Amino acid sequence: TGVAMMKLKSPPVNSLSLELLTEFAISLEKLENNRACRGVIITSSVPKIFSSGLDITEMCGKSVEHYTEFWRAVQEMWLRLYGSSMVTVAAVNGSSPAGGCLIALSCDYRIMAENPKFSIGLNEAQLGIVAPFWFKDTFVNVVGHRIAERSLQLGSLHPAPEAHKLGLVDELVPEEKLMEKAAAVMAQWLALPDHARQLTKTMMRKPVVDRLVAHREEDIKNFVTFISKESIQKSLRMYMEMLKKRKS
Repeated sequence: TGVAMMKLKSPPVNSLSLELLTEFAISLEKLENNRACRGVIITSSVPKIFSSGLDITEMCGKSVEHYTEFWRAVQEMWLRLYGSSMVTVAAVNGSSPAGGCLIALSCDYRIMAENPKFSIGLNEAQLGIVAPFWFKDTFVNVVGHRIAERSLQLGSLHPAPEAHKLGLVDELVPEEKLMEKAAAVMAQWLALPDHARQLTKTMMRKPVVDRLVAHREEDIKNFVTFISKESIQKSLRMYMEMLKKRKS
């Protein structure tokens, strides 16, 4: 059909570790280089979770070199997905905070399971972390400036119905119909000539992509400086402790 399916499978919560991010970018690159592949549907094979976002353990108590490598991998994943010439559809079949939300935002179209228990949003502010400018730009391009500003400042996680109302996701469908709907949307997008769609997408997204490409090293440096601060490390450690307590 010319459509690939990428399923995130890193239990328990599809945390975006260095390994998963690298694998994600390589898989996208392979599909991009495959002339027969015109579109990709991204979903999760872990129940109730699309992706919990960046793996906190990659950002806590590690070396400067590790933080640098990790952040470069986050950038690479986004550059490949946001700038992809393929049609990209996110079939969000569970909660999707932070980096998980970024993956969905970077796709051309977002369909979410109609379950008020599932939420989505860039909630970095809740952890004392600031969403980088390219996360922010991607968000603004989807929901507009005012909603993005409020949501980012509060670190809001929006339940599925609210996310749909805000335009953060394009459609809500019953969970069992999600993949069927994703395939139907994909067919609709692929009915158009590729070149016209690709050039339009590039025209719309190029300024945001170019901005990160031009400031990539600076962005890495900012992240490493920020994440290495003792106050930030402390709040990440506290957050990890809280998660451990929740599990137990």
